[in-house]
Order: sequence, then C-alpha cells, then structure tokens
Amino acid sequence: MTRDPNQPPLNQSPLNQPPLNQPLGGNQMPRFAGPATMMRLPAHDSAAGLDVGFIGVPLDTGTSNRPGARFGPRAIRAESCLLRPYNMATRAAPFDSLMVGDLGDVAINTFNLQASIGIIEAAYDEILSHNCKPLTLGGDHTIALPILRALKRKYGPVGMVHVDAHADINDHMFGEKIAHGTPFRRAVEEGLLDGKRVAQIGLRGTGYAADDFDWPREQGFRVVQAEECWYRSLAPLMEEIRGQLGAGPVYLSFDIDGLDPAFAPGTGTPEIGGLSITQALEIIRGCRGLDLVGGDLVEVAPAYDTSGNTALVGANLLYEMLCVLPGVAYR
Repeated sequence: MTRDPNQPPLNQSPLNQPPLNQPLGGNQMPRFAGPATMMRLPAHDSAAGLDVGFIGVPLDTGTSNRPGARFGPRAIRAESCLLRPYNMATRAAPFDSLMVGDLGDVAINTFNLQASIGIIEAAYDEILSHNCKPLTLGGDHTIALPILRALKRKYGPVGMVHVDAHADINDHMFGEKIAHGTPFRRAVEEGLLDGKRVAQIGLRGTGYAADDFDWPREQGFRVVQAEECWYRSLAPLMEEIRGQLGAGPVYLSFDIDGLDPAFAPGTGTPEIGGLSITQALEIIRGCRGLDLVGGDLVEVAPAYDTSGNTALVGANLLYEMLCVLPGVAYR
C-alpha cells in the first residue's frame, strides 16, 4: 500500500519520542498464552504518558435481571488475544500513533453501589487528569453515570452516541435513583449531556409506557428505534448523526444488548429484533471524525454465552472504538 513519506515507519515512534506500546503478536507468543491484558498490551499502574487506556469496571450491582457483567472485563480481555494491531478494513493503525495501555480494573466496592460510584468517579478523574482517553470494559451500564460526571469536569457537557436496546432513562428502579436503567436520566438532570448532541440507536422491545422512548426525544435526543435499522446499512444514518453532533466532545456508550441476542446472547437483558454485528461496525466506524473523548462496552455477562462469542464481539468493538479516536494513523 502507498504510505505517506512524512509518517514514521510502521510500529515506530516519531524521532525523539519513546517507543509506542504494541500488542504482543501471535508470532512472538502463542495467542493462548502471554499477559491477560487487553490485546496483550503492557499493563500500566497510571495513565501518565498514555493517550488511551483500556480500563475494566467489574461492577454488576446495578443489574436488574441476570447478573454476571462483573466478569465482563476479564472475558473481554481473554478474547482480545485474537486481535491484531492493524485494521484491514479501515486502514487504521492505532498503535503507530497512540500510546495505548491496559490500566487494569477499578477496585469497586462489591457490596455498596453508592460507594462504587464514588470510587469510579475518582478513578476516571485521575485518568482524565493525564489527558488519557478511557475505553472501558464493563460492567453494567450504571458505570456510565460516574464516567460522564468525570468527563463533565474535564470537558463540560458532552454529546453522546448511545447504542442499546433500552434508553436507560428510568426515573428509578425499585425506588433506587442509580441503577443500570437510570444513568442517562441522571445525566440529563445533572447537566452532563448536551441533549441536542445525543443519539440513541437500536432501542426496541416492550415497555411500560410510550414515555420510555418519548422522554429522551423531549430532551432533544435523536432516538433511532431498531425497526428503523432493519434491512439497511447504517452508514447514511451515521453521516446524519455526525452532522447532528458536530464539533465538541462526544462519548460513545455501547451496551452489548443493542445487538440481537443471535449475535450476543451473553448479556443480562436480551431483546429480540436487534442490530447486527455489521451494523455495529458501521455505527462505530461512522464515528470517525467526531471528537471522541472516550467510550465503553458494557453488559457482557459471560455465563450466558459459554462459547465466548459475546465477549469476542465486545473485544472487537472496543478495538474498533480505538481505531476511530482522534489522532489515529491510517496507512
């Protein structure tokens, strides 16, 4: 392929810069061995010096149906050993231009959801203080709220691309204001989101009232129900959404149950009639050009998919998120 002569050679840093981290290759170490990090990248105790950090939040205390997303980060990392550094489809070469590492897991409080929220906020405040963009391995969707709180302190209210079967705008769940079905109502109330710069894609299933999907519309969100996505490419949709979100910081939050359970059964609240993996790739790749400041992949519950396919999909989608971050080289 033709290369820009002004770019450094593949897998090398610009002159006078430290070498960039590289995933451990399958010809260096068998893929079933080596470090148990995301893509077998070097582990880091601090985000200092990193452009991007993969970080796990093994929390499922906010889950309303099937638990098990606490095991998501470990399963996603295990399946990520199959990934290679260069994106053959998009020509993205993220490890040629960004310093990327695995920051391990946030040490949440297994027995106290409210305490865990504070722990997560503090962890992301620290990551963001180093100008490191977090890519998060969930964990249930409750974790989006403390992450968005930290992002607001760094950037102000952000736009968001949210892929999910559910809008997650409940006012409460069993009287609790914070759970995996409430984060984006709290985010609106707290001014964490710029409502006119939010798109929710893949919403579907049964509900309790029309308000389940109408409330976010009233906040200015663009709501794209799954039925609008059936039998079509989502590339034109993403062109429209890029125009809607425009300039300014954007967060990408991807609940694995946005996909149809035929593709990703390992999740706590599956809904039929969902997106395909191809459409998921179109959505994430369609975010290229946005000022992405982070992303998450949540609700992988490995116990409900013993094949490992759901975690494998999650690992690939996180890699695709890495490939559309600002500053990625294309070869």
